[in-house]
Amino acid sequence: MLGVPLAQPATAAPAPPSGCTSVPYTSGTEGYHTFRIPAVVQGRGGTVLAFAEGRVESAGDTGAIQVVLRRSTDGGCTWGPLAVVSTNGDATAGNPAPVVLPGGEIVLLTTTNGRVTEREIMSGTVSAEDSRRVFVQRSKDNGRTWSPPREITSVAKKADWRWYATGPGHAIVLRHGRHAGRIVVPANHSQAPPAGSPDVGTEAKYYGGHDLISDDGGRTWRIGFTEDLADTTTASNETTVAELPDGRLYFNSRNQGTGTNRVDGYSRDGGASLAAPYAQQPGLTIPKVQGTVLQTVRPDTLLFSGPANATARRQLTIRASSDGGRTWRDAKVVSDAPAAYSDLVQLTGSRIGLLYETGVNGSYETITFTQLSLRELAGTGSAG
Repeated sequence: MLGVPLAQPATAAPAPPSGCTSVPYTSGTEGYHTFRIPAVVQGRGGTVLAFAEGRVESAGDTGAIQVVLRRSTDGGCTWGPLAVVSTNGDATAGNPAPVVLPGGEIVLLTTTNGRVTEREIMSGTVSAEDSRRVFVQRSKDNGRTWSPPREITSVAKKADWRWYATGPGHAIVLRHGRHAGRIVVPANHSQAPPAGSPDVGTEAKYYGGHDLISDDGGRTWRIGFTEDLADTTTASNETTVAELPDGRLYFNSRNQGTGTNRVDGYSRDGGASLAAPYAQQPGLTIPKVQGTVLQTVRPDTLLFSGPANATARRQLTIRASSDGGRTWRDAKVVSDAPAAYSDLVQLTGSRIGLLYETGVNGSYETITFTQLSLRELAGTGSAG
């Protein structure tokens, strides 16, 4: 793997009116078959950083995959050139989970594996080198250049975990209470099946969610909570997190079990444990797909983005909660088109940025960015 210096973006044109929509990634361009797995943060000076996986050979999850980045200096309306942040040769580097520290430095976690499939990794038949490994990088110049990836697998992944993924989507820095300044990175894993089990590689039974914690700005790491199979209906997978105004953390996860709802839970100790096991969230019916949460400020609202169609990856919808994730309402249907993974970011002023996979005939034709009105989503004003 290499940390690759990023080219400076071209001088941005004057910012278009608020509410713009743009397409930072179009599949089949710039030497990539498909772009997937969006993650977005806002850096110093309002610079928006849109990360993705650049899949070289196919739309599949295996093969030559790189972590790529585009930067915008006008709120996501126009974008500088594509640059590679991390590569793993002809194998996989992906699952970007970025976070911006209070001083402006950016920390990025990613995961890698060899040219092997998720099922092969879950079966335990691949080497440690080819299995999932965890890395961290840093940028001190607003994402223009990055440090080489530093491996943290030994402290981030338990010995009996097989599949592993950071995010995907943004991580957070805590703002409240005794854990203020802590980095919390949502992640997921799979456990090894019990000895003699016939279920090797059966994904719904052995996925779980967890988080990674750093109390020193991303220099050292440890595993926080872990949540494994609760029952056949609840199997947490790709995980997202938000810090509520009262300091609790709200974790929300893709459900790989037989249930048709997201699963969620809370932490009162900065992500070190969950107050109660994950439970299905009746207000968030969704297909098996990643989603993301964002706690906004002024006004304080918890947002969730993901497809609202119960069985298909389409109809990207923002849902909102005014009670810390206990109940949810539809706030805005962004598009009725095919759509899959997404990420949310609060922009300067009263706007939200949404980076999401979408297309006309399928979900993976583009990764699109759009600005949304926070007041409209929160139900406190017009879309101005």
